[in-house]
Amino acid sequence: MLESRPVKMSSARPPSSLVAVALAVALSGCSIKGMAVNALGNALAKGGTTYARDDDPDLVGEAVPFGLKTIESLLDEAPRHKGLLFAAVSGFMQYGYAFVQQEADFAEAKDFERATALRARARRLYRRALEYGFRGLEVDFPGFRERLRRDPKAALAGTKKAHVPLLYWTGLAWGAAIALSKEDSELTADQNLVEALERRALELDETYERGSIHDFFVAYEGGRPASTGGSAARAREHLERALSLSQGSRVAPLVAYAESVAVGSQDRAEFRRLLEQALAVDVNKAPELRLSNLIYQKRARWLLGRADELFIE
Repeated sequence: MLESRPVKMSSARPPSSLVAVALAVALSGCSIKGMAVNALGNALAKGGTTYARDDDPDLVGEAVPFGLKTIESLLDEAPRHKGLLFAAVSGFMQYGYAFVQQEADFAEAKDFERATALRARARRLYRRALEYGFRGLEVDFPGFRERLRRDPKAALAGTKKAHVPLLYWTGLAWGAAIALSKEDSELTADQNLVEALERRALELDETYERGSIHDFFVAYEGGRPASTGGSAARAREHLERALSLSQGSRVAPLVAYAESVAVGSQDRAEFRRLLEQALAVDVNKAPELRLSNLIYQKRARWLLGRADELFIE
């Protein structure tokens, strides 16, 4: 074994090479931390497939809040990380709908007070998602929110296909918050801005998430009376396009059309046909859609169980 001996310096001043290394380490401390946060943020932003393939919605529902809070913690360190901002808007929106608002719907008949509390919580989650969505868009378009209010067409003109995920999820969160805030006239007045975001997303990439943007318009067109601009015919067109782009692998558009158009037109036969078609989708055929399809199939069964309440014979 080699003998260890103290190193004798010829001068009180350390060698310039050591000074340079020490200085570099001291100055790069924040950079190293930032690199680590960005790397972890990128991994989290792309890590949704594990949840999406799961066959146990309850397990996912219990796990998601921890992941969302982790994303928020990372955003404290990297507030302009677009991947994390996208993960936040999409994550809070999906959690709010699948595990909070939908639970409110299921609970309402037996526990109205609990359903009301859950909807209030869902509304808060949607508003949180909305803020992250705007932050994500404002990374590339500073002042986007205010410019959108002044002139939606001009504000959206610079957006590209790469912005479709943020446009879609921000619009979805905004629309969901409006749907649960009928008493908030200021918020409901923004409905035209929600439509502008979604139409721009559709224009840029209608194939996003196997046609999911069309799902929004199924509910948007089908859920409004003709007197306020809705159209069952346009909703049908969006349904057919969503089914075509997904090759029938997604349950959501079928449930959306049944719940909005079929109920609105009091067409019980079509309501049943669409929901039975939704339940017939093999959730294992497209594993990456398994969780979403299971959640919407659960809603389909709930809707079928309420048919007598929804339709007047």
